[in-house]
Amino acid sequence: MADVAKLAGVSAVTVSRALRHPRMVSAALRHRVDAAVSELAYVPDVAASRLASARTHTIGVIVSSLTNGVFADYLRAVHDTLLPAGFQVVVFSSRYSLTEEENVIATLIGQHPEAILIAGIDQTPHARRLLERSGVPVVQTFELTDDPIDINVGLSQRQGGYEATRFLIAGGHRRIGYIAARLDARAHARMAGYNRAMEEAKLPTDGLVATTPRPSSVSAGGELIGTILDRDAELEALFCCDDNLALGALFECQRRGIAVPDRISIVGFNDLEFAACAHPPITSVATPRYEMGRLASEIVMKIIETGERPDNPRIDVGFAIRERGSTRAIPQPRARRALSE
Repeated sequence: MADVAKLAGVSAVTVSRALRHPRMVSAALRHRVDAAVSELAYVPDVAASRLASARTHTIGVIVSSLTNGVFADYLRAVHDTLLPAGFQVVVFSSRYSLTEEENVIATLIGQHPEAILIAGIDQTPHARRLLERSGVPVVQTFELTDDPIDINVGLSQRQGGYEATRFLIAGGHRRIGYIAARLDARAHARMAGYNRAMEEAKLPTDGLVATTPRPSSVSAGGELIGTILDRDAELEALFCCDDNLALGALFECQRRGIAVPDRISIVGFNDLEFAACAHPPITSVATPRYEMGRLASEIVMKIIETGERPDNPRIDVGFAIRERGSTRAIPQPRARRALSE
């Protein structure tokens, strides 16, 4: 660091500040320090820095998958918020395994992060104990719980499934199917919402649900709607646990010559970018994943810097149904005939 300071013509303290908290120095100073760092190929000694400051400046993030596009906006928000503030983000994947999540949590805590963000609320009792005793802020995201470990920023997956199904029911559909893959806790919550809406409307679900423990994919969506259609040719609408499945269901309908939405309406979940670009564009439950990651990051930064915690440890970011061309309302007389049949 002394070599960098000498080449940049500043003090070592200024170099340290420019590297750890770039916003605290002028753009001109940052440029001089960055140029010196680049010329000297300087890499800070993280271990020495941690010993000197008793801080790691590291935030741990645990998500269910590094390949599922659902987490892309969330992780982008975390990096966009934390990196400019001088924090480093360490990302782990639990690969949808509660046992692996336990191991990841133990590994992460051993690296002394200053906060932990974790996707999901269904940690095992041992994982909860590890997080509760970690001594750092913990934010559970992507789902809501009445019993958060520390802080909870998410949305009701169950309510999202319920409202998506109610949307189809309100459009006059009666034979409404549901497809899901992988069957993690969030998929089960959305299915519970579907079942609740169908039960309240006194509509049948027998033969209208198809699931697979395999990972979600476009091909799985095609296979699952095919399973339902082979059992029930009168299917009027389909709620898909995620947008990958919805796209696959749309492709399978097109392959079979089934018009969407004239014959079958399709609703997805998460509102990934491609949903709006499909033909027809897919109606989907939009989840504010970027906002969720930003809020979670801002909360832990405030706790670390000031000790101030949010007044409400449970923050609902909500969701919205983005209605597009894959759904249509059925005229009510047709809906009544379907019921009588």
